[in-house]
Amino acid sequence: MADALHLLHPEAIPHLPIFITAPGETDVLFVVNAIFVLLAVSGLGVFYFKLHALPEQLAHRGQKIQFQIVAVLGLLALFTHNHAFWIAGLLLALVPLPDFTTPLGTIARSLERLADAAQPPAVPPLESNTPRQVAATPSPEAPPNAADRPIEPKED
Repeated sequence: MADALHLLHPEAIPHLPIFITAPGETDVLFVVNAIFVLLAVSGLGVFYFKLHALPEQLAHRGQKIQFQIVAVLGLLALFTHNHAFWIAGLLLALVPLPDFTTPLGTIARSLERLADAAQPPAVPPLESNTPRQVAATPSPEAPPNAADRPIEPKED
């Protein structure tokens, strides 16, 4: 400490506070404060984004359409800094929407089964009453149908 007093200004008091450093030494208070500020800003950023994603996390267990609407509201709130979008997304995530698709799907399947049961079964026509049709032979000028051509293997 005696050597440090020789480096001080003649008018400086001999008992300097702890945060004053001698020339050429590391400023410990500055380093500690810089680390604290970096950790505090990072921590607040993580907290902000966790809080901002809260409505999406709540809506994730609900229906897909509800989750998508809440996600869009969250993005609008993030990019516009309008808190009304975030509040609307949070309220929409907290309110369970009624499931309309399952009953409507059940009704549609039941109606399909009723319609199938109401149709009479298809009866094949009797062969004795209908005249037989003879397959027409293609003329030599007509190009062959794709179904009549032999299948050729593809070369790679």
